[in-house]
Parts: sequence; structure tokens; C-alpha cells
Amino acid sequence: MDALSEVYKTKKTTYAEIRWVDYPVGGFGNEGPGAQFVAEIAKMDAIVHVVRAFVDDSVPHPDETIDAHRDVEAMNLELTFVDLGLIERRLSRLDQEMRSMPAAQRGEMERHKELLQRMQAHLEGGQGLRAMTFTEVENKELRAYQLITRLPMLLIVNIGEIDLGRVAEIEAEFGARYAEPGVDVAALCAKIEAELAQMEPEDAVAFRTDLGLPPESPLDRAIVAAYELLGLQSFLTAGDDECRAWTVPVGATAPEAAGRIHSDLEKGFIRAEVATWQDVVAAKGSAAELKKAGKLRTEGKAYVVHDGDVINILFNL
Repeated sequence: MDALSEVYKTKKTTYAEIRWVDYPVGGFGNEGPGAQFVAEIAKMDAIVHVVRAFVDDSVPHPDETIDAHRDVEAMNLELTFVDLGLIERRLSRLDQEMRSMPAAQRGEMERHKELLQRMQAHLEGGQGLRAMTFTEVENKELRAYQLITRLPMLLIVNIGEIDLGRVAEIEAEFGARYAEPGVDVAALCAKIEAELAQMEPEDAVAFRTDLGLPPESPLDRAIVAAYELLGLQSFLTAGDDECRAWTVPVGATAPEAAGRIHSDLEKGFIRAEVATWQDVVAAKGSAAELKKAGKLRTEGKAYVVHDGDVINILFNL
């Protein structure tokens, strides 16, 4: 985005946005997560669980000792119990409703009961519902439920400075232990990242180099991981007035991307002019140079958008 904005000397740059909502839970105590916590988490598109793995006597832990695996497993267990409780209550209501219903009318409820029992058994086996596969019809039915363990989860391991050289090892360790579909892991030192965020970009890169860290911020990697867990990507529009990133699902077609900008563009879609952002920057934003180099493509309604595409929509209503 910054490279495109520099090329076009644009008046406005609008980045893709991920909204992070912080719910510091501490310890749940004997009663587990409260109803308000569950209701708020269920509204989210994904869960980011930040787990402490650093030692600092000046920052006490609610459980008095540092054990990241204990904390991950405790949270997973609590959320599993939340979903189990919801499913068990729904099964109980279904049984009551079916008892007062003629046998010939129970078919749909029996099928739904079987789905809930399958989910119940899966949760009792210790895995989140995100690891299950559902049909399109089942997914539609389950939208009415606030099932937390269906949400993708990004596990962020907050390490100490002493472990900065073990980031890859720690990510592999946690990734192997909690591997299931819809779960990803990133390790970072929040204390260091907070300091780096206050620096100029060039100074931050130099500091990372001095610490033996890769130049890419783990926060950026966490954002990319969140995008991937949600099955999202960004395409770009660029010009003198604005350079903007638009978020669409992976697999979105050109007309669907056009509709993300405005519904009229999807309705009247004719074709799309497409180039990679790297090629646009190399051509200094010149459509003539892109065409000359064979880098500007004309795509129709069946075109599947790729992350980083710069797209110009041609339409008619």
C-alpha cells in the first residue's frame, strides 16, 4: 500500500482493517466464563488467545506460577465446557419437544438431534468444533448457536527477551501440541514489540538486526495469520485520489470484489483490468507501461481474485 501510494502521490491511503477487541479474563474461578464474556466472544470472527510465557516477578500471574501450556489447556477446557453446556441444554429441549410430537413429524428434529450428538461426542473427546466438517445445510443451522470453539483461534505466545532466539522452536512446540484445523501459533515478545513500535521504521529494523531477529515484525505475521485463519485476502484499487485495500474471502470472483466496492459495480460488471501491485509499482503506475510489458490483464466474470491484485472495474448500468 505504501509503495502504491508513493507511486501515485495519492491524497489518501486506506489500509485493510482488522479490529482487535481485548477481553482480559484473568482467572475464571470456579464458575467458569461469565455469560457476558461468552456472549461477547461469540460475536467475534476469531479468537486471539495471548498466553504468558515470560518470567517477571514484578508482573504477578493470577495462578502465581508461569505455565503457558497449563493456561492454554485451561482456556480450551473452559470454552469446551461452554459449548458442551449449550449443546446439552438444546438436546434436553429437543427431547421435550419431540415427546409431544407425532412420530411422523419428528424426522427433521431427529436429524438435528443426531448433529448435536455428534458435536457433543467430539467435544467430549477434547477437540474444538472448528476441527469438525459440516455440510452447507448444517452450517446454516448452526448459525443460530453461539458456539465458541467453532471460531478460528490464533494462539500468541508472549515470550521473554531471554527466549528471542527460540521463536521458531517455541512456535513449532505449541503448533505441534495444539494442532487442529483453524488454529495457528505465533510467538513474540510484547515488551520488545512495544519498544519497537515507538521507533522510526529504519531504526526498528536495525534494532531487530542487532537482536538477531528477522526484519519482519511478528505483529505483522500475526495479522497475516489471522487473515489466513479467516480465509481472507485483500485486493487493491489505486489512483491519485486514493489507494485502498479491500478485504474479500479467498476464492472471491472479480464481480464479487467489485461488489465490495459498490453494489452497482457488481450488477453492471463487464470486465476487470488486473495487475499485481509489484508490477504496478515497477511501471510507476503507468497503464501504458503495464500494457507494453504485457502485465495488464483483462479478466471476465469467472476470474478469481488473488491477494495483492490491483483491480480497475469496468461496468455499465
